[in-house]
Amino acid sequence: MTQQKTLRDSAAMRWTALLLLALAMFCAYIFMDILSPIKDLMLETRGWDSTAFGTMQGAETFLNVFVFFLIFAGIILDKMGVRFTAVLSGAVMLVGALIKWYAVAESFAGSGLETWFTNNLNYIPGFDELGVSPFYQGMPASAKVAAIGFMIFGCGAEMAGITVSRGIVKWFKGREMALAMGSEMALARLGVATCMIFSPFFAKLGGVISVSRSVAFGVVLLCIALMMFVVYFFMDKKLDAQTGEAEEKDDPFKVSDIGQILTSSGFWLVALLCVLYYSAIFPFQKYAVNMLQCNLTFTELAPDSFWAGTSVTIIQYLIMLVVAAAAFAFNFMKKPLLKYGMLCLAVVALVVFCYMGYMRQSAETIFAVFPLLAVGITPILGNYVDHKGKAASMLVLGSLLLIACHLTFAFILPAFKGNGVAGVVIAYLTILVLGSSFSLVPASLWPSVPKLVDAKIIGSAYALIFWIQNIGLWLFPLLIGKVLDKTNPGVTDPTQYNYTAPLVMLACLGLAALVLGLILKVVDRKKGLGLEEPNIKN
Repeated sequence: MTQQKTLRDSAAMRWTALLLLALAMFCAYIFMDILSPIKDLMLETRGWDSTAFGTMQGAETFLNVFVFFLIFAGIILDKMGVRFTAVLSGAVMLVGALIKWYAVAESFAGSGLETWFTNNLNYIPGFDELGVSPFYQGMPASAKVAAIGFMIFGCGAEMAGITVSRGIVKWFKGREMALAMGSEMALARLGVATCMIFSPFFAKLGGVISVSRSVAFGVVLLCIALMMFVVYFFMDKKLDAQTGEAEEKDDPFKVSDIGQILTSSGFWLVALLCVLYYSAIFPFQKYAVNMLQCNLTFTELAPDSFWAGTSVTIIQYLIMLVVAAAAFAFNFMKKPLLKYGMLCLAVVALVVFCYMGYMRQSAETIFAVFPLLAVGITPILGNYVDHKGKAASMLVLGSLLLIACHLTFAFILPAFKGNGVAGVVIAYLTILVLGSSFSLVPASLWPSVPKLVDAKIIGSAYALIFWIQNIGLWLFPLLIGKVLDKTNPGVTDPTQYNYTAPLVMLACLGLAALVLGLILKVVDRKKGLGLEEPNIKN
């Protein structure tokens, strides 16, 4: 008797399921940084200084950290399953995005809500005393409402992240799971580049500046993400009907698990490395465009120039997709001619992409190169760790690259201000290296966790790591904004900030990660944790 074929047995169907989940996360990643490339416009049009901007950006993870929503999201996933949680996360992200859009819309200015928020939420009992309030006296009303929307969005985004991972396991267990997870991550990270290119494009469309158009672009994409989750819902439901099984669900997060996890020195080292890594990169992304505006010299383009037009944005984005697709495909080609042909295509397209970014004379198009090298080398690094090991050593290397990149931005890049070509070249090289260092985290850190804790509590361990990580993602956008304002008193031009102090602070995070990485290598050698051993053993 032949076994009935299911949707999961069809490569086309399971990769379609992956594409639906990956596209939803792609849209979420775009909205996460939708205001990052237009920080200068937020100051000019909404009066947000760096403290207001940083406080709003840090609000994304506030509920996850201080109301423990991340833990609740895990419970919801466990009790309700992948399908329900996916659609719920999409709906929550969309609601938060709509609130954020209204906060920066022209209709909010002068409304009764603006008056109310100006006069209220200036003091939050308990949170103010602890110094962790998401609002403060004098914070613009639009920033307060945007922060509320971003908090709600952050709950949905974090819920979506753990749900998508669980969905991939369900569809690819025993098959190409590592490749599937790498592909999802690569596509999601392209959302960063998409945001950097299109957020300023929509904000300046037609020669009239409107920051709400950029956020509206993100809202439309989150509507698409919700539709992707709905389609996935029906695909997943049909799969369960074919298998006759109830949804596979993770073990629930148990308080009793915490003690076992927290007694592992290896777990603490990996968790702290995680928060240091992500705190040195994700918050930096939110300020990177403005940092480049302050440290590079740009020439104003003639309005009728091709490089100032709208068509060049589309062309550059298409070239970016060629870079990403060719670099990713290079890893999986078997024939040498085709394999290295893809590599050459990726390199040539990358050079063209960078040239166009330079000719457009805009910081956002220069920083858009950030995820492109990571897309190409993430599969290489993952394959190396799978077959050769050296995960702890790669974490040390990543820390060194973090330190070098942030110190380059702090001290070397400003020295070339006024030298248009040299400054842009240094910026491009540093951004590419920083992006590649980021790919070391999923390749070496995340696969190390199962080696540190019992398999039965791996879900609880990941939940704790994500919670610890969110503390850093809440704290450092806020800190960067405060440090920026404190070290630039009286500066009103958003392109004239001195970013040295915030960048040194981020380099210190890399230094702390380096120390922990070296300690982790010692602990691994003494306790035989197996972090330097390959994941796949012959």
